[in-house]
Amino acid sequence: MQCYITLIMKKTKNLPLLIERDEDGYYVVECPVFSGCYTQGKTVDEALVNIREVIHLCLEEVENRQRLREYSPTEISFHTLAYV
Repeated sequence: MQCYITLIMKKTKNLPLLIERDEDGYYVVECPVFSGCYTQGKTVDEALVNIREVIHLCLEEVENRQRLREYSPTEISFHTLAYV
């Protein structure tokens, strides 16, 4: 299994990440490509290290490996909406 995941990851994929700072000062990072793929860290760098580990764990599931193979967006954008 480990070798299979490594083979998949040799093809570089740019995955979108959302990072927010929560009310306690921690950085919460999510990869929306995979369901339930999120973590946190005291710094942005720590949160990014942690999300790599979580993505690696997500790729242990066949469904997520298939999703990664098929993932090839032509454009990604991020917008915010002021909601009152």
